[in-house]
Amino acid sequence: MSNLSQQILRTDASGMPLEWIDYRHAVKLHALDLVAYTLGSAIMTIHGGINSRSRERSRLRLHSILATHGNHQSQFRRDRGYMPPLCNETLFQRDAHVCLYCGDSFHRSRLSRDHVTPVSRGGQDTWNNLVTACVRCNTHKAGRTPEEAGMQLLAIPFTPTHAEYIYLQGRNVLADQMEFLVAHFPRTSPLRGRVA
Repeated sequence: MSNLSQQILRTDASGMPLEWIDYRHAVKLHALDLVAYTLGSAIMTIHGGINSRSRERSRLRLHSILATHGNHQSQFRRDRGYMPPLCNETLFQRDAHVCLYCGDSFHRSRLSRDHVTPVSRGGQDTWNNLVTACVRCNTHKAGRTPEEAGMQLLAIPFTPTHAEYIYLQGRNVLADQMEFLVAHFPRTSPLRGRVA
């Protein structure tokens, strides 16, 4: 039985992770003959029409990782200063939905984005200056630095690489997809300990 909501990891032909796609996009890539190879476990079989000559029904087996042909000169490959887009969902995922001041886990609705160096003090809206904070801690800290508020950061904020960002965007990441992505993480990635 297949799960049609299962994400498929798309890479370029060299194996660089690019994005998550759904089964419809994967079928389209196969139909356009853009698939270089597939890896990982077979996650579903898509049934098509019946051939008028052979009377056989077409079938396409989709795997958890799909590599495509073509020149994927994405920004993250050209530019050493690449910074993945920043949104609360991936920020909270980076910090494992834990307030980096009190250390408690919270539902997304009770979390907020906190600027370590407040914007009013010249702090930037960047990965390295943002942490996940519960609403209570963020309110207590207000427009002060953690030191001024008597609060200690439990982890140092970091900018994820493209592979780490792809992982953070994933839902229901399969074991073979996880293994593939972790192989692209820097050796010093804080995320390595979480997925081990």
